This record gives sequence, C-alpha cells and structure tokens, in this order.
Amino acid sequence: MPVDEYFTTMFRGLEAATAKGGTAEEKDALGQAFMREYTGEAIAWDATGVALEDTAIDGPHGSIPLRLYRPEGTVSGAVLWCHGGGFRWGDLDMREAHAVSIELARRAGVAVASVDYRLADDTTKYPVPIDDVHAAWNWWCEQPLPEGAPIALGGASAGAALALSTALRTRDTGGRPADVLLLAYPFAHYPNPSLSPAMNAEMAAVPFRFEPESVEGMVRNYVGRISDVPPDALPGAARLDGLPRTRIVVSEYDDLRASAELLERQLREVGVPVESYLAQGMTHGHLNHSPELAEVGQSLDFFAKGLA
Repeated sequence: MPVDEYFTTMFRGLEAATAKGGTAEEKDALGQAFMREYTGEAIAWDATGVALEDTAIDGPHGSIPLRLYRPEGTVSGAVLWCHGGGFRWGDLDMREAHAVSIELARRAGVAVASVDYRLADDTTKYPVPIDDVHAAWNWWCEQPLPEGAPIALGGASAGAALALSTALRTRDTGGRPADVLLLAYPFAHYPNPSLSPAMNAEMAAVPFRFEPESVEGMVRNYVGRISDVPPDALPGAARLDGLPRTRIVVSEYDDLRASAELLERQLREVGVPVESYLAQGMTHGHLNHSPELAEVGQSLDFFAKGLA
C-alpha cells in the first residue's frame, strides 16, 4: 500500500515549516517545533490503568534512570524496553518510550521498565549503552514476578540493537535469558543492507531517508569508527544461535527494512523461532507516533501477543 496519509501530510508540513528557516540551526528548531505540534506531547499520553514510577539504579558507569509501568490487576509478565534514536538521541518522555511502555503494560498486562541508557557522543561510546541496558536487565530480572511469568527484552531501532546485544551478552556470560525478544525496525547491521531495486523505487515517496552517509555518521558516533566494528555493536554481525524466540516489527517504507528482514533470515537459519509483522504504509520509527494510528496499534498488539 502507499505511504500512509498521516506521514505524507507530516512530510509536507515539515518541509513547509523548515523552509522558513535560514541557517541549519533555524531549520532544525522549526522542524522540531512542527513535529511537537503535529505528533502531540508524548508524555501526555493517557496512562489510565497504569501506575508510573521514576527510579534509578546503579550501573557500571553511574546512575541509570528507569521509568516503571505497572498495570492494574494481576501482572502476567515483564518487559525491559529500550527507545531508539540512532544511539544519539531519545529519552524516557518520547512516544517510542513512554506511550509504547504504557500500551504494552495495558495490552499485555505486563510490568514494563523503560531504560534511559547513556547516549553516544564525543566522550561516550560503545559499549557504554549496552552496559547500561545489561545492568538494567539484570536488575529487572531480580524484581518479583509471578512464578512462570515470562520476561521480555525489547526495543526500537538502535534500542532494538541494544536489546539484541544484551541478549547475546546474557547468553555468553550468564544471567537470566529473556523468554522473548521484541524488536521494532532494528538497526542491526553495518553496512546497512541494500533494499531491492523495486523497494528502493517505492521509497522515492519518502523524503527523509537513511542515506549511506547518515548511517555511517551514526556508527562513527556510536562506535568511534566504521572499520573493525565489534560484532555486538551492530549485532547482525554476531553469532545469533541460542537466542530466545523473537518477534520483529518491520516498517514498510524504511531503509532499515533490509536490516530487519536480513536479521529474520539469520535467526531462522540458526534455529531461533522468529515471527515478523510488516506495518503497511509506515515509515521508520512509526512507534514514535500515536497508538491511535491503526498500524501502530497493530504493531503493539503483535508484541503484546508475543507475551501471552
């Protein structure tokens, strides 16, 4: 199906808003202001039926903020969730963290911990974000749950890579393994696999793309280099056997779709049970938009069913 009208309207509005700016900084500020108005404040998302608590734990690099979400009634499982943002951006208030956590808690009846891992910058590099997520995972696994309740590890985009890397580290060093991985449009490979010619032609309708230069920039910022990239930094290059069953959400109009689909084939090849859901008409990062959008809701339902 074509790109969802929600996104085509957003693209037109964003282009019109940024055209009013002169410098790159002005355009960026105008773009951010437009997006806040268009998407709404994520922190205002209705949390009825879900109790929220901000806390922090000790980690190897200092304090790690977490936001905990607990649904009313019996808790049937738990999720540790990692937002996206190219390893460089994002926080607990973004919709991909806050609204997703509320909806997973509500739809699946699970407790959710959203982790505010350290973002990569000039001084913070790999493996610091993984260290934070791994510390949060170990802490979350120690919290009381009903006997036999599943515990999942998941994230979106760069956060999906961190979740997958944490699962690999747990497999190799010990600790409680996840019962299921929930990966939304994962950024799992460098270099990023190419789209098919047909899909690349369809992507012409999307004005904001993951060009090779921008992907290279993300990796340089995260790892510090683009050669000799450690296998667990972009974990599609790692040994993937022995991982828990996995659910992958794929955005239809996404340059990183090729990474998600390659990861699915890799997991299946080594015997990891894997299912995927193609969110039709959606662009990369669609969980950063309202769960009232049909395909955003369907993506969240796909994850919630994996926790049953």
